[in-house]
Amino acid sequence: QAYFSISEGWFSVTPEKIAEHIAHRVGHSFNCDIIVDAFCGVGGNAIQFALASKRVIAIDIDPVKIRLAHNNAEVYGVTDRIDFICGDFMLLASTVKADVVFLSPPWGGPDYATAETFDIRTMISPDGFEIFKLSQKITNNVVYFLPRNADIDQVSYKSQVTELQELPAAQ
Repeated sequence: QAYFSISEGWFSVTPEKIAEHIAHRVGHSFNCDIIVDAFCGVGGNAIQFALASKRVIAIDIDPVKIRLAHNNAEVYGVTDRIDFICGDFMLLASTVKADVVFLSPPWGGPDYATAETFDIRTMISPDGFEIFKLSQKITNNVVYFLPRNADIDQVSYKSQVTELQELPAAQ
């Protein structure tokens, strides 16, 4: 059984069907062997990347989330394809080598949904653009998972995005 026992786990994990869709899209969009999940949380996305036969480096600053992610990967039988690292992506990024970086940084809890517009500069800590720029030092293949109310003009203008895809609402 997968565990999301910390209070944040339930609302911060990407719904499984969406994580599965993202893993499929990444697998078909990029020629990649190694994916970094820079803010892996309890492992929802990392597990789906691993199920898609990718090697995953799963990073999170919270040791409890890393333990839960490892347990969840055991449940799905993919621990052999995921390297779990407890640490700050912002400090570790310069040491990481990968083909794709997946970003789903904390959105500030469930209150993000009440904001009319989600500003990635002010509502993500550290600054969402700084995270993106740091990721581009690893690879140009950066996948950024943001809430529906993200300011798409802000995101595409500042980060020189080449493709935007809105995913269907979670079932």
